[in-house]
Amino acid sequence: MAKIGIFYGSTSGVTGEIAEKIQEAIGDSVCDLYSMEDDFDDFNDFLKYDYLLLGCSTWGAGEVQNDWREPLFDMEIEKPDFSGKTVAVFGAGDCACHGKNFAAALGTLHDQFQALGAKMVGAVSIEGYSFEKSAAVRDGQFVGLPLDEVNESDKTDQRIADWLELLKSSFPID
Repeated sequence: MAKIGIFYGSTSGVTGEIAEKIQEAIGDSVCDLYSMEDDFDDFNDFLKYDYLLLGCSTWGAGEVQNDWREPLFDMEIEKPDFSGKTVAVFGAGDCACHGKNFAAALGTLHDQFQALGAKMVGAVSIEGYSFEKSAAVRDGQFVGLPLDEVNESDKTDQRIADWLELLKSSFPID
């Protein structure tokens, strides 16, 4: 069975906890977990996997978490080929305090990996979410799984379970 690489950036630990929940739900024998701060060397780490789950929280006016900035910049310059890779994105946001940019970093990751040839999967309906707008919404769906541990933590486990069920058609998940 093909391995899945889970890569996440997490300043306050929330996205890291989400990544760990996802790894636990799928099984650590199937997933390798990488902290962008502690474990990531360069984009070749991504290229070792045919399946990637990428986690990033949103900061400020919709920016990606700090640990993602340099890798995304390097990828923009070097343009690695992600053709044949299947990628899904997830991340944390705050729909109350940052409702105008809720989970916008997911849109940044989605767009960059798609532009480099990745097959992007895992879009989630906006139904059931409370937010004003988001750069991660395309055609009435989030490009990945947004989670709000500040205001909607009671929905996190079910949202993860539903998302992983959705990913079964594209990822080697039992």
